[in-house]
Amino acid sequence: MGQTKIALSPKELELVTDAGWILTKNAVIDKVYALFGQLSERYRVLIEANERVAPDTGIRSPKISKGEQYEQLPWVMLDYPRNFGSEDSFAIRSFFWWGNYCSITLQLSGSYQQKYVPALQQYLHYSPGDWFIGIGTNPWQHHFRPDNYLPIKEWNGDMATLPFLKIAKKISLYEWNSLDVFFEQGYGEMVGMLGGGGREK
Repeated sequence: MGQTKIALSPKELELVTDAGWILTKNAVIDKVYALFGQLSERYRVLIEANERVAPDTGIRSPKISKGEQYEQLPWVMLDYPRNFGSEDSFAIRSFFWWGNYCSITLQLSGSYQQKYVPALQQYLHYSPGDWFIGIGTNPWQHHFRPDNYLPIKEWNGDMATLPFLKIAKKISLYEWNSLDVFFEQGYGEMVGMLGGGGREK
């Protein structure tokens, strides 16, 4: 019995014979790396200025990493702070996902979750904005489908009872020229929430 011939579609053949698109993709990833490198320095200044939050950042420096296969698509992420323990986690993750969007996420568990939940609940009760809350069961999922995130304004639960806490927002890749502002403002707001920046009516 003969083997099935592995054929390429016209679109696949067009791409496999064109080096330009992959070089462009590499250039975009390099630019995301450069953006995250700049942001890491701004993040450090923002978090070190907050006396309540700064001690929890730990000794680890910002980390930028990349991959090719989050739901089969390339990604780049910046973690700072990045305290990941077996039970206690405290991280803020900036995430670029090819073909989808960018996002910024606060991730807490264990003692950090219990410490910061009161300030977060107070702030987001009065200023939910366009923030989302993680409702999924896997802390390493970053998509914004309804089984993983819900808008804060549509959620009525208790953050303290979640197995882990994720607060996030996203921006379209079409808004590339606004990414630096999106990340810096989102990071600053997160640090403000953690530092007890709750708002009253």
